[in-house]
Amino acid sequence: MLPIKPHLWFDSQAKEAAEFYTGLLPDSAVTYVSQLHHTPSGDCDIVEFTLAGQPFMAISAGPLFQFNPSISFMVHFDTAEQLDQVWHQLVEGGKVMMALDNYPFNERYGWLADKYGVSWQLMLANPEGEKRPVIVPSLMFTEAMAGKANEAIDFYCSVFKESKRGTTAPRPEDMGPDKAGTLMYADFYINGTWLAAMDSAHPHGFVFNEAVSLLISCESQEEINYYFSALSADPKDEQCGWLKDKYGVSWQVSSTLMEEVFQNGTREQIDRVTQAFMPMKKIDLAVLQRAYNGQ
Repeated sequence: MLPIKPHLWFDSQAKEAAEFYTGLLPDSAVTYVSQLHHTPSGDCDIVEFTLAGQPFMAISAGPLFQFNPSISFMVHFDTAEQLDQVWHQLVEGGKVMMALDNYPFNERYGWLADKYGVSWQLMLANPEGEKRPVIVPSLMFTEAMAGKANEAIDFYCSVFKESKRGTTAPRPEDMGPDKAGTLMYADFYINGTWLAAMDSAHPHGFVFNEAVSLLISCESQEEINYYFSALSADPKDEQCGWLKDKYGVSWQVSSTLMEEVFQNGTREQIDRVTQAFMPMKKIDLAVLQRAYNGQ
């Protein structure tokens, strides 16, 4: 199974942001840039890039959704010097949410939103702990979903066949509005990708939305059917392979054929496939294949 790709929805800055991010860390590069024509948002740039080995997708599709800290990206560094350098690049034009400092849980940590609004948690890697990737997407369960992070991890591990739990750190006692037993932090592994989760019952005023979604690349209709059925919680949120699960997290159940077309297809093939998938809720691979072939 292919790794899960975080998908970032920008107004118009997908290419600019991808170029900025890939200049921050080793093992990073823009894979391809393409454009979708005649979508409800007009002509949309799409970009695939890797950041410290973690694949990402991004789209410029108008100001429909705003980034917030409900999904952030934890970045682990071997040295404080590396961390500080990336922090100063990311924070320029952005906003500090937790100052870069020494905390009980990490001797060098900070949380910020960059100039595009994307949230990052920077920290030193634990040399004595179990190894984790440089980048780990982190889900924060807030508002009505606060307290459900542990349940959500169990759900995701039941859906994805390649899965396991990692570290789990529940609160030992009530801490303000956060109740004992809710998660201060946990991580889990699904389909080649480590993710983290935490609960926060404080009145943040934000929840999960489509600005950051998690993209599953499927190689068969059977896979598409399985993940779409297992994850989708409400038919009204289904469109073009997008769905929302019962916790409000947005997913895209996509096809490797679409990614192949966007990366290597001709202009005519990209346009035909785009027009074929736009009316779909769940992706129909046979219809896309016919569109790709010009049938």
